[in-house]
Amino acid sequence: MRNNLIVAFLLVTTVVFAQEKELSQTQKDSIKNLNAAVINLQNVAITPLQQSPERQPEIKGTVLFSGKKNEVLKLSSFTANLTTNNAREVFSRVPGVTVWENDGSGIQINIGVRGLSPNRSWELNTRQNGYDISSDVFGYPEAYYNPPLEAVETIELVRGGASLQFGPQFGGMINYVLKREQKKAFTFETQNTLGSYNLMSSYNAIGGKINKFSYYAYNHSRSADGWRENSKYKVRNSHLFMEYAFTKDTKLSAEYTSMDYKMQQAGGLTDQQFKDNPRQSLRERNWLGTPWNLFSLNFDTKISNKLTSNTKLFGLIGERNSVGFTATPNIADAIKPSTNDYANRRVDRDFYKNFGIENRNIFSYTIGKNINNLAFGVRYYKANTRRQQEGTGTTRSDFNLETLSKYPRDLNFNTENIALFAENQFKLTDNFSVIPGVRYEYISSTGNGRFGISSGNDIPFQNNKITRNQPLFGLGMEYKIGKTNIYGNITQAFRPVLFSDITPPAVTDVIDPNLKDASGYNADLGYRGTIKNYLNFDFSLFYLSYNNRIGGVRQFVNNDPNQGTFLYRTNLGETVNKGIEGFVNLNVTRFLEIENTIGNIDIFSTVSFIDSRYTDFKINSATGTAPNVVISERNLSGNRVENAPRYIHNFGISWSKNNFSSTLQYKTSGKIYTDANNTTAPSANGVTGLLDGYRVLDLSAEYKFLKNYNIRSGINNLTNEAYTTRRAGGYPGPGILPGEGRTFFISIGAKL
Repeated sequence: MRNNLIVAFLLVTTVVFAQEKELSQTQKDSIKNLNAAVINLQNVAITPLQQSPERQPEIKGTVLFSGKKNEVLKLSSFTANLTTNNAREVFSRVPGVTVWENDGSGIQINIGVRGLSPNRSWELNTRQNGYDISSDVFGYPEAYYNPPLEAVETIELVRGGASLQFGPQFGGMINYVLKREQKKAFTFETQNTLGSYNLMSSYNAIGGKINKFSYYAYNHSRSADGWRENSKYKVRNSHLFMEYAFTKDTKLSAEYTSMDYKMQQAGGLTDQQFKDNPRQSLRERNWLGTPWNLFSLNFDTKISNKLTSNTKLFGLIGERNSVGFTATPNIADAIKPSTNDYANRRVDRDFYKNFGIENRNIFSYTIGKNINNLAFGVRYYKANTRRQQEGTGTTRSDFNLETLSKYPRDLNFNTENIALFAENQFKLTDNFSVIPGVRYEYISSTGNGRFGISSGNDIPFQNNKITRNQPLFGLGMEYKIGKTNIYGNITQAFRPVLFSDITPPAVTDVIDPNLKDASGYNADLGYRGTIKNYLNFDFSLFYLSYNNRIGGVRQFVNNDPNQGTFLYRTNLGETVNKGIEGFVNLNVTRFLEIENTIGNIDIFSTVSFIDSRYTDFKINSATGTAPNVVISERNLSGNRVENAPRYIHNFGISWSKNNFSSTLQYKTSGKIYTDANNTTAPSANGVTGLLDGYRVLDLSAEYKFLKNYNIRSGINNLTNEAYTTRRAGGYPGPGILPGEGRTFFISIGAKL
């Protein structure tokens, strides 16, 4: 606690001291001249001077950001391992982000905020260029696809207050904005990387603007054997964008994204296996593949000087395919003496088809002397998922999805959503805004099919149509003080029962048949801004209430600890996540006025203190195994929320001079419980138990030469720390999933 208070005190003192330091007029003129020089040298200037993350303006396009906690990560503004989508490095400048590291491929980015689950970012509304990219926003919101970060210009993150303009998600919204070229008729960009364990990556893109026509296309291919045994992968991402500008204010664009990957899943470990050798793998026959296709049409127009409109039509066709031996890691995948062969593997497949249309508008009007802004829109979304599970696969070791009989579980799910939303920025003065808002969600879901086979007969599944009519309200405020502002908001959130909640792929789970929808709200109060071009900061308090949260309670099989455990998924009552989030970036050499001599030295820190607890934990818990589950009532109020560390801190230093830049950063994260029981002792199968905190050091650097060329390099996990960020009850485990040890990469690129 003493160390935490010292860190908080130092951060606040830095902000206050920087505000009080005044510059003479001569010094101010010198800085202006220096800024002009930097602009003249922009082809070779080192972008960390921009001190990412930035914040959104009050209005951007047709979205109102006033009063909302948000970050914009401009990826060219700092050095990091973008080749493998290293989320630990990329999100180090955003406080309160939990990262799950299943493997080193970076194919899936697993992040959560404020103690929420990072599982494939499913507590966030995940978007690319403003449209949805997850499997099914209200049925199965897991992001099996993320764009390669070498193709991303910025990452936009809005916390829980996003629920009014983007959706009801508790975590808020994340949007990956892809690169575009709007200045030249033709550009070519390439980045080629080699690294540890046979990492090979190549990113190639072309783009340009010819009169009213713009285009951009890229292909990214990457493969590696992986740090762990049995963790090789191969991934391809391709993208095509075209736009035609009828006028300066009216544009029509289309884009298509295609991804395909095949990755070997090394599986989980028990605690003892992890201690003995975290690189080992006991599974060589487990695979996952996910072809993904995204489509989008985008129409922007300025109807009048007061009204701007945007309409997006988007769709997704994708799959999730896995095959493997899915037993817990204390059970060997060995050849059976009776058959002289391996056991048959399990095959699970999902097929996704969805589409939507979303219209957004900004209307500006005057009351008195102040211009007010109304953001409003409508959305229609429809999704279909076919889920086939528990298929009997082959005894082979390759990525083969052949089944020997029909799938015991063969289900169809449909989701339909209509949403209306409006937020209004009332500017009471030039500096003070109040932003009330409302969102209405209509969500209907149906399901049918076969849930299993018993004695040769199908067990039917029929989920009658469930309809929700959910209004959500919010209120925000923002008060400007120079280049800083005080902001606050409180916004309701909602999460319907997902069909993945009632049909999970985890082989050890048992489901409560009476699951209920979750509801709650987010609240923020903070102070942020920039001071004198050398200090960038954001400090805030948050409070998140999550009612009827669905989670897992670890139970003993047949009430006998010697028979192992299973996860009982049910509503766990109310959880409250509250805490402090802080970010500060100080350009030391600008502050001391010595940047001309030694270059730019930035020190940054993100700190988050998170207290996540169950406040109402009266549940029906279970003992036994399905279908013979015995129900009893328990109350575990006061327990900590699983997978929510008490603190997440990042500290870093960057140095840039002329054409060279480098960053050294250190991340430390607290210990976590992995089930709602707050079980401390690890289970024999590695599925449950307390996980220790971890500390990881990363180093990255970039050198630019001949204006258009670069060399990038880095070492991740510099000290070769043995650590883990999660346990899994099913895929991609079960068991402990180790984080990667020390790895190295070097890359050469050009933009012509």
